[in-house]
Amino acid sequence: MDKLFTVAGVSKNKGAYKVRFANDLVSRIKILSKSDEDIQLMELPNGMTKSEVVAFLKSSELYANSAYREAIDNADSKYNAVATVKATGTKVKAAPSMEAIKARAKKEATETVAE
Repeated sequence: MDKLFTVAGVSKNKGAYKVRFANDLVSRIKILSKSDEDIQLMELPNGMTKSEVVAFLKSSELYANSAYREAIDNADSKYNAVATVKATGTKVKAAPSMEAIKARAKKEATETVAE
């Protein structure tokens, strides 16, 4: 089962904004204030997984700020990424060349005339 969070937001660390997750607003602000700046955290309406939090942040007022939006979008691609499937071992037949198509058409035309 995924861990649930009740507090989330963004903060700036070493010049880059990141999405932050927590369960206690006061404790998280104390910890982040040691190394981060522009800390914007909010209490969530209910416990959420990281992917749910990111989706919620995309609908919050934080998403209106372009700097925060980039961090939220980065987290969205990390936690809500669409799974991709790679097919291996499949053989793909190359399309015939124009010369091969012409040769086949010419062969079929001569066989039809010969009959």
